[in-house]
Amino acid sequence: VRNMRLIVSAALCLCLSGMALAAPEQSISPKQRPALAAEEDSIVLSQATSNISFQRWIDGFRGRARAAGIRDSVFNAAFQGVRYNTDIIQRDRNQSEFTKQIWDYLDSAASDTRVKNGRAALQEHRGVLQEIEARYGVEAEVVTAVWGLESAYGAFRGNEPVIEALATLAFDGRRGRFFESQLIAALKIIQSGDVPPRRMTGSWAGAMGHTQFIPTSYLDYAVDFRGDGKRDIWSDDPTDALASTAAYLKRFGWTKGQPWGVEVVLPRGFDYSQTGERVKKSPSQWAAMGVRDTRGARVANHGRASILLPAGAQGAAFMIFDNFHVIERYNTADAYVIGVGHLS
Repeated sequence: VRNMRLIVSAALCLCLSGMALAAPEQSISPKQRPALAAEEDSIVLSQATSNISFQRWIDGFRGRARAAGIRDSVFNAAFQGVRYNTDIIQRDRNQSEFTKQIWDYLDSAASDTRVKNGRAALQEHRGVLQEIEARYGVEAEVVTAVWGLESAYGAFRGNEPVIEALATLAFDGRRGRFFESQLIAALKIIQSGDVPPRRMTGSWAGAMGHTQFIPTSYLDYAVDFRGDGKRDIWSDDPTDALASTAAYLKRFGWTKGQPWGVEVVLPRGFDYSQTGERVKKSPSQWAAMGVRDTRGARVANHGRASILLPAGAQGAAFMIFDNFHVIERYNTADAYVIGVGHLS
């Protein structure tokens, strides 16, 4: 994660300190084009203007935070040193559409390295993962797969200051209402004592910890698995984060032992209007229409199911069950859900 920094030239520093510099007869570097110089001046002026407006926004937001129950002392500590972060805005503006073919995505989601690291993580934390599975009824492999896709098993949790990132995005206004609600939630987390402001770090969009909870989801679903008084998803110990993920999946209806989906073969002449998540039938009903698994057998009865064609009619077909939709609550992209299922 890179932070944008402004570099002040040595000449400017010397001038500000009262020291004069003699200009060389020939420039030691190419002269800056006037248009480029004017553009950089404009950027600096724009940043300064944004910071002034941002501070005014913070002053106004203080009242809304107070109305939501945030104490002034908590607000002051959380916003100490917070500045308008242009790097955050740049990342928000430059989000690219998902352009990979789904199979390319799955190659990455379940790459040899991610599988190898996932098996190592599963082995290292097997004890706590078995406890989590026993308490919440979510398989250890599924929880580990979410962990693997969200932060590469804790290797990439994000180190952006969450308050600054969320405040910048809320002020920016493109999705101001959403990010302000996340900012209020983040302040409530700090006020609860779960984490001090300086340790509350995450992604540029405010997702936090090993399994990347947004603040409102943290408030609703994060758990203190060991009962030590804190729901700590930020520390190197992933226990609370993994338990919180299992609690989240359980809350939305995870059924232990039910597959997320099964790859199937559709018969010649299949009615493709029957595909999609809105059409649900029992596996026996699909079998009556000629749908079989890749071995030619009927799919076992794991409950109501839909037929999904993530790569179109010429690609692989899946019979997906309710657990597919539970993973969707974490991320609505079909490729993500299949990635978690495939990796697990």
